[in-house]
Amino acid sequence: MPKEPVRCRWVGDDPLSIRYHDEEWGVAVHDERKLFEMIVLEGAQAGLSWMTILRKRENYRRAFDGFDPVKIARYDARRVQRLMLDEGIVRNRLKIESTVSNARALVALEREHASLDVFVWSFVGGTPRVRAPGAGVPAKTPESDALSKALIKQGFRFVGSTIMYAFMQACGLVDDHDRTCFRASRAGPLSRGARSSR
Repeated sequence: MPKEPVRCRWVGDDPLSIRYHDEEWGVAVHDERKLFEMIVLEGAQAGLSWMTILRKRENYRRAFDGFDPVKIARYDARRVQRLMLDEGIVRNRLKIESTVSNARALVALEREHASLDVFVWSFVGGTPRVRAPGAGVPAKTPESDALSKALIKQGFRFVGSTIMYAFMQACGLVDDHDRTCFRASRAGPLSRGARSSR
């Protein structure tokens, strides 16, 4: 029987958590819709465990039109009310309404900037930051502070610095894999989705 690889300490033994860690967490994301999805999910996680959100992820994709920001930006009060009745997602009105307002903010941001991809990656100079061996994992950084402030200025909500640092970890803007983790050495160079040309 093959030996299990060494993973980050937070992973645990839940197959969903293992798959998320092994295939996604820390992999550089340049796909617009995927970046928006992770902003929404990290915001939804506030005050909850990440596993709660991970288990509801497919429900979120169904409920929010595959995280299509143009479609979500058109949601009205009746659609928000229907979402409040959806047991598959976190039924928190502020979080649901923030997904809609964040979609509208994203549509506006993309008119002003090249893309969400270019915008968020500019805060790390376009290259993943790799945590130094022995350094602790911070809750936030100057880069996440700056990204948070910039997104708030653009009209985004539920994008505090700690939430944005978790987003940066998830989307590979920083490589916070434990140095002993089998993913650490290759997390940065991989990418999901082609860099947007919009």
